[in-house]
Amino acid sequence: MDNKSIDFAAMPQTAIKVVTSPAVFFKQMPKTGGFGEPLVFMMVMGLVAGIVNAVLSFIGLHIGVGIGMALASLIIYPLVGAVLGFIGAAIVFVIWKLMGSRESYETAYRCMAYLAALWPITTAINVVPYIGMLIVIAIWVYYYAIASIETHKISSRRAWLVFGIIGAVLVVMSFGYIIAQRAMMEEASKYRKQLEQSTQEMQKNAEEAQKALEEMQRQLEKK
Repeated sequence: MDNKSIDFAAMPQTAIKVVTSPAVFFKQMPKTGGFGEPLVFMMVMGLVAGIVNAVLSFIGLHIGVGIGMALASLIIYPLVGAVLGFIGAAIVFVIWKLMGSRESYETAYRCMAYLAALWPITTAINVVPYIGMLIVIAIWVYYYAIASIETHKISSRRAWLVFGIIGAVLVVMSFGYIIAQRAMMEEASKYRKQLEQSTQEMQKNAEEAQKALEEMQRQLEKK
């Protein structure tokens, strides 16, 4: 990777353009040029998302995330972008191929890498229970549909249909996970209450046995 060819100063402008003018960006995006710059861009966006996650955790908005995990996200998020980005690109590459795209894996990777500009935004939105998840999925559906239309030259109808279905499946899976998680938490709560009740009963029985023993001792002493 040649760092001299990577313009770090231009990355904020690139991220803003992806977010605010996705149709223009993906129409003009170079389809080739190597993996170096998009890889670094994805890692930088992962670092920014990790910072957002840490800040939200520090101020108490990201419930369920400890300070240690929040700090670890500063390392984990960029690594996820570096490693899993190639796997994710392979998945969307197959999807785009099935939709009729003639573009290469490199083009698919570049699309996915620059869409990482959304990570800091979706990380912040995800703190909103339930509704945040729906908004995030809708955002990804919108931007992937735009990339499909502008970069991969897939018809608008097909792009919205395919990614709309994928989004709907993700919503169903997410709510299924939430329902299962709630059921597990309810069962755990019931078990905890039963355990507390059993502990209280055992303590009560122990106290009664202690009193009975003391009474027997007093009776023996009287004799």
